[in-house]
Amino acid sequence: MTKVFPEDSVGLVTPQTFHFDEPLTLASGRELKAYDLVVETYGELNASKSNAVLICHALSGHHHAAGFHSEDDRKPGWWDKYIGPGKPIDTNRFFVVSLNNLGGCHGSTGPRSINPDTGKVWGKDFPNLRARDWVNSQARLADKLGIQQWAAVVGGSLGGMQAMRWALEYPERLRHCVVIASAMKLTAQNIAFNETARQAITSDPNFCGGDYEAEGTYPKDGLSVARMIGHITYLSGDGMGQKFGRELRSGSFALGSDEPVEFQVESYLRYQGDAFSDSFDANTYILMTKALDYFDLAREYDNDPVKAFSHAQCKFLVVSFTTDWRFAPERSREIANALIAANKSVSYAEVESEFGHDAFLIPIEDYQNIFTSYMKGIEIDD
Repeated sequence: MTKVFPEDSVGLVTPQTFHFDEPLTLASGRELKAYDLVVETYGELNASKSNAVLICHALSGHHHAAGFHSEDDRKPGWWDKYIGPGKPIDTNRFFVVSLNNLGGCHGSTGPRSINPDTGKVWGKDFPNLRARDWVNSQARLADKLGIQQWAAVVGGSLGGMQAMRWALEYPERLRHCVVIASAMKLTAQNIAFNETARQAITSDPNFCGGDYEAEGTYPKDGLSVARMIGHITYLSGDGMGQKFGRELRSGSFALGSDEPVEFQVESYLRYQGDAFSDSFDANTYILMTKALDYFDLAREYDNDPVKAFSHAQCKFLVVSFTTDWRFAPERSREIANALIAANKSVSYAEVESEFGHDAFLIPIEDYQNIFTSYMKGIEIDD
C-alpha cells in the first residue's frame, strides 16, 4: 500500500550530487581541486528564477531538510515543520535549495572523501574551513542552478552565520537574510564548550590522531560524549527540568537498596550520544566546531559590525529565543542594533520558549507566525 504523506509535506525527495571541477581556494590558503555538494530541492523554480531560497544548515545538519527519502522513513527532514506547502517557507511559492556543506559527512566532499593527491581518505588532513568557504561554494551552486539572486538566504545557529556572511560577500545576490538563534561571533564560553567536546573525541583511544578510518577503528565513545556535551547546551535548564526532573529510569533510593540508580536524563543523553555517533563523523565534528569558533563577522572590518553591515543591501529578519543561553537573545540584539546603526532594514523578534537553543527547530506558534508573516512579505516576480 502506497504511503499517504501529509498535505503540507513535500513528500518523497531524492538528493542530487553536483560535481565541481573548478578549484576552490579556501580562506586557509589551501585549495580543493574538485568537490561534490549533495543537494535537495523542494518546490519549483519560477520562470524569472526570483523565488529561490537557500537553507544553510547548522553544526550537525545536512541536505535533508524536508520530506522523506522513502515510504519507510519514520521521520522527515530536520526542518520539515518549517518547509513545505503552506508552511513558513512555503513550497507553493518558493523553490527551496538545501545542501550538505563542504566538510560534511552526508555525501558532500569532506573528511570521509578520497583525497585525489593520495588516493586515500582525507581524514584529519581535510582542510580547515571557514563560513566564507561554504558561502563561496554555495554561490557556485547557485550559478549551476541558474540562480543569480536568492529571494532569501535562511539559517539557524551556524546557518545564521553563513546567511550573514552571504549578505557581506555577495550583497547583490540576496534580497532577504533570515538569521535565527545566531551571533556575530562566539563567546569565550561557547568556544570552551566546543573545545571540551573536541577533547572528548581526541581523547578516545580509537581516534588514532584522526586516522581512525585508516586504522579500522572509530572513536564512537568520544563522539557520543561530545554530542552529550553539546546537547546539554542546546537545551534550557527549565526545559530539562520539566521534561525529566529527577525521575528515575531504574533503581531506588530506598534504604537498604544497592541497585544502581539511573536517572531518566542520563538515559536520554546516552541515547542521543549513541544515535549521533552512529550517523556522524568525528573529523567532521571537529572541523565544524572549529569553523564556529573562527567565525567573526566584523574581524576584517576593524571589528566594527556597523562597518561590516554597511556592505549589505538586503533586508533582514533576526529571531532569538528567551531561554537560549548558547546563542543568547543579547547576541541577536547586537546584530539588530548594528543593522539599525548601519541604516539597514531589519525586523527583530524575541520569542518566548522553554526549549533553549533547539527552539529554532521546534514548532512554536509565535515563531511560526513571525516566520510565516515575514516570508509572505517577500516579493517574487511572476
